[in-house]
This record gives sequence, C-alpha cells and structure tokens, in this order.
Amino acid sequence: MRSTPLRVKVDTSTATSRHGMVLWDEIFYAVAKDFPDVKTDRVLVDAMTTRMVLNPAAIDSVVASNLHADILSDLAAALSGSLGIAPTANLNPERKFPSMFEPIHGSAFDITGKGVANPIATFWTASLMLEHLGEARAAARIMRAIEKVTAQKIFTPDLGGNARTRDVTQAVLAAL
Repeated sequence: MRSTPLRVKVDTSTATSRHGMVLWDEIFYAVAKDFPDVKTDRVLVDAMTTRMVLNPAAIDSVVASNLHADILSDLAAALSGSLGIAPTANLNPERKFPSMFEPIHGSAFDITGKGVANPIATFWTASLMLEHLGEARAAARIMRAIEKVTAQKIFTPDLGGNARTRDVTQAVLAAL
C-alpha cells in the first residue's frame, strides 16, 4: 500500500490575521504613548527570529501577539537547548486579571506516557508563579533545586541524557 504524503498549508491570510494584527498594532502604539521613556522597535516575526539567532543580546523584552509569542518562545527554548526546559508566564502586571503560567512545550501529547518528557520547564514555571504570587523564598528554593539537578547533568533525552521523567522529578524533589 502506497502512503500519501501529508501536505500542510499554513494560512496566514485569514481575515482574523489581517484584521487582528492591525488591531494589535493599533493597541500597542496607543499603550506605548503612555510610556514615552520606553523605546520601541517594530519588528516582523520573521525578522525577529533572525535577530534571536544572530544577535540575541540586542533583545531586552518582547511584546507580541499570542501567535507570534508562541513562535518566538519555541525558538528561544530550542536555541537554549530544549523546549523541555523553558517556562512561560503571561503576566497581568496590574493584577486586575489572572496571569497564566505554563511550560513552553504545553502538554506534549506526542510523548505522553513515554517517560521522556523533561519536567524542568514545569518546575521552573512553578517557580515563576510563586514569585509572581509573592512567595520569593519558595520560588528561589525551586530554582536552586533545578540548578543543582542540571549541574549534576541529570538530563532527559531532549538534552542528550538518558534519565526518565520520573528520575529528574525525583532528583528535583530530593534537592528541595
């Protein structure tokens, strides 16, 4: 039996993209007017990926739509070694609305139950959340445990190791 190749078309010309991105830009510049001391630089997402690879030191903070931030955060995680180690936080600085915390890799359904998922991003994300909630000591304690385990090179396969998810988790818990 002959298999048919999978063809994927990424559609970026939808009405949502065309109009939503324009609205995003308008709101960004309206808010930026309230912060004249903050320098802004408008960069298209494809140019930003190039900047991240060739000149990451030129980047301080990135403000992006959910779609573009997802693309850029995945690239940043991959550049740092693995999607399995990168945390994310979508913060509401005024605390009027809830903030959201999750590992960049999300649920990683493709590797669920295989014991190869790297739990470091989950622990690091918990540290970010605790810090945001005012629990700086607890956040720092988790980070020290992560640093200890990674310094011992207890790595899952995504980082070139052979430790299982459970092994890394137990090592972090022991370091706590």
